[in-house]
Amino acid sequence: MATGYDRARLIALLKRDALRTGTFTLASGRTSHYYVDGRTVTLSAEGASVIAAGVLEILANYPKVEAVGGLTMGADPIVGATLAVAGLHGQSAGLRGFLVRKEAKGHGTGKLVEGPLTPGMTVAILDDVATTGGSSLQAVAAVEAFGCKVACIIVVLDRLEGAIAAFAEKGHEFVSLVTIRDLGVEPLPPI
Repeated sequence: MATGYDRARLIALLKRDALRTGTFTLASGRTSHYYVDGRTVTLSAEGASVIAAGVLEILANYPKVEAVGGLTMGADPIVGATLAVAGLHGQSAGLRGFLVRKEAKGHGTGKLVEGPLTPGMTVAILDDVATTGGSSLQAVAAVEAFGCKVACIIVVLDRLEGAIAAFAEKGHEFVSLVTIRDLGVEPLPPI
């Protein structure tokens, strides 16, 4: 299945639009010499299409995947772009999307997982940036509790700071489109 994924273009977009150097405090409280704002690329037309093509190329290795999704905010634009590109190119026409809330909705149906997902489906978890893998593992826990099987976790960029080990420890396959080293930056030591 030809998706037109252009890895070199993704690296160039991330370098130009998402990578910042300096001193940054991360969500973990750690200080970093760089920051990658994935949404500056995932929320652009060019970035979204390149990323979606990369996700679809990886999904070709997981033919049982019926739905893609992840923890809301990082996964939202990637899920939408992947579904749109799959539909436009006739790939995975039945592919569905879902989003995992950070906490269950406090009204209505009280859902934690939103979208046309049904128990028993095989899914892929998507995210923009992985550091320790915490966001993706939160999404994994939610969809597994819902009754789905996780085939793989796919992220746009792996900061190489512990996510690989965290996913392996839980028995999850993990693929990143690029790593921080592809952007010419040395990672912090894993947490």
